[in-house]
Amino acid sequence: MKPFLSIILPAHNEEKRLPETLLLVEQFIKTQSFEIETVIVENASSDRTLEIAQKFAANHDNVLVLHEEQPGKGLAVKLGMLAASGDFRFFCDVDFSMPIDQIPQFLPPQLSGVDIAIASREAKGAIRYGEPLYRHLIGRVFNWMVWILTLPGINDTQCGFKCFSADASQKLFPLQTINGWAFDVELLAIARQMGYKIVEVPIPWYYQAQSKVHVVRDFLRTMLELVKIRKIIRTKSYARPH
Repeated sequence: MKPFLSIILPAHNEEKRLPETLLLVEQFIKTQSFEIETVIVENASSDRTLEIAQKFAANHDNVLVLHEEQPGKGLAVKLGMLAASGDFRFFCDVDFSMPIDQIPQFLPPQLSGVDIAIASREAKGAIRYGEPLYRHLIGRVFNWMVWILTLPGINDTQCGFKCFSADASQKLFPLQTINGWAFDVELLAIARQMGYKIVEVPIPWYYQAQSKVHVVRDFLRTMLELVKIRKIIRTKSYARPH
C-alpha cells in the first residue's frame, strides 16, 4: 500500500542516537491510522550507523535504508526525499529536538492546502527549552542574513523538521545544489520563486547539548553558502511547475 507519510532520517555517525530514534518512530507509527514508511539515509559514517539501520530494516516492514559515500546533510536529505514514496515527506533531525508527536500538525487534516510546512522555533506560539543564549543569538543573526539575502518573511529556515508534498519534493529536490547546512534556504528560495505555498508551524523545541553543529565553523561555512544561494536565485529563473 502506498504510504501517506514518509519519514526521512539523515544519519551521519549516529550510532549512539539512532537506536532510540528508531524506537520513537516505531512507537509513533503504531499510534497513527495511516500508512507510514521510514527512509534512513546514512552517508559517510565511520561508525556503526549503517549496520544499525540495516538491522532495524531487516525486522520492520516499510523501512528503506540508503547508503551514500559522500558527506553532507543536504545530500542525505535530497536522496531520501527523492527515494520516498509518501504523499507527504517529512525529514527530521535524528535527535528529535521537536517531539515526534508534533508531526500530525504538518499534515492533513490539521493542515491542508499547503505545499511545504516548516517547523519554526520563532513563529508565534513556539517555545524553546534549554537553549543557551549564545546559540539563540547566533541563530537570530543567521536568520537576519537569510531575510536580507534570500527569504524575507520566513522566521526560521534552519529548524531540522520540514514537510513537503510529493509534488513539491519531486519538483524541488532535483534542483538542489547545496549539500551543506544551508540546503534548506536554497530549497525554500526556489520553492517561493516557483510559487509553492510555504507555512511556518510553531513547535516546542528542546535544545540537545550533544548537537553536531560546530557553532563558529558551521556559521561561517553556512554564510558562504548563503552568498552562493543569493547568486543562484538572482541569476536563474525557476518557472512555475505544471
